[in-house]
Amino acid sequence: MSTPAEIFDVVVVGGAVVGSAAAFFLAEALPPGARVLLLEADPSYARCATTRSVASIRHQFSTPENVRLSIFGTQFLRQAHERLAVAGEAPPLIGFVERGYLFLATAAGWPVLQANHAVQRAEGAAVALLAADELAGRFPWLATAGLAGGSLGLAGEGWLDAHGLMQGLQRKARSLGVQLRQGRVSTLVRQGRRIIAVGLTDGRRIGCGQVINAAGTGAAALARTAGIELPVQARKRCVFHFASPERAPGCGLVIDPSGLYFRPEGAGFLCGMAPPAHEDLPCDDDFEVPADEFEARLWPLLAARVPGFQAARLLSSWAGHYDMNLFDHNVILGAHPDIDNLLFANGFSGHGLQQAPAVGRALAELVVHGRYRSLDLAALGWQRVLEGRPLRELNVV
Repeated sequence: MSTPAEIFDVVVVGGAVVGSAAAFFLAEALPPGARVLLLEADPSYARCATTRSVASIRHQFSTPENVRLSIFGTQFLRQAHERLAVAGEAPPLIGFVERGYLFLATAAGWPVLQANHAVQRAEGAAVALLAADELAGRFPWLATAGLAGGSLGLAGEGWLDAHGLMQGLQRKARSLGVQLRQGRVSTLVRQGRRIIAVGLTDGRRIGCGQVINAAGTGAAALARTAGIELPVQARKRCVFHFASPERAPGCGLVIDPSGLYFRPEGAGFLCGMAPPAHEDLPCDDDFEVPADEFEARLWPLLAARVPGFQAARLLSSWAGHYDMNLFDHNVILGAHPDIDNLLFANGFSGHGLQQAPAVGRALAELVVHGRYRSLDLAALGWQRVLEGRPLRELNVV
């Protein structure tokens, strides 16, 4: 077996927002002189989930761990100009807009919102339950027929410039000594209970003390080279940008009982909706938007919920891929019990951007201290997967 030309203390595979956050927090936490390498196959990030998402953050989850992750995400975003500042350079452009999520519910879904509300409040989230008449008074543009009420985020939720956050993390990490390189990792070279190197498609091998798998939709194939079956697959999601004469004042990110979501974006709105279960199939290179998706499926739902959207006009659309955890739609975080120095951060199922700061910090704690110190995220580890105990997150969007 050939000797690697270089050896790093930590190699992070995947340079989008989760890998970039891990690199940043590692650079802060490791002693001076530690060598950290961030590898990304496509430095344009043209098709990564980070840059093709609707770039939003919420605290309204049904599991405490997810609420905690996103609350820290908000705290980090509020401090990003200071935390990610690099001497002599312009501050990062995060563009964080704080405007809450609004989950709407019929009578059947109202008890679920109430139960979720109790979890969120217990974790310190600022949320309020509104009855249908309160919704109508607060949002007169909203059609409330058939609704029992809604759950509204009062602070800390909203949307941001995903590319700006990713670039800010990378730039700060580089200033602290992290090396960022282009390279597609094809193999994890395993020897017993350790990964001793990563193999690149160009034939190079890089030695490592520890490896972080933050490879997004490519994570499962990478894990398989080390003998680990990761239950993560790519799933396509489409986003539509439309204009409307209805301005919907005070509109945040609205989640309709149908599964439709929409939020303001500039002078228009973004919207989307998961496909029916029977159409939600694995995808690798499919980034095509179905020609009639907006007109046939989304527009009728938009117009029914906001009558002013009857005159909606499609401006543009794009497709991206979720790294979907088929087991329970929550991130798989930390080490697999069979390998000592390989950490996973995979299967975010659409929540990667908002959870990246907290996950990056958690990964750095595992590398440096061998345990979580800030947030107890053990429930998100491999054990639940291996024992068949899914973590039930009800608010999957």
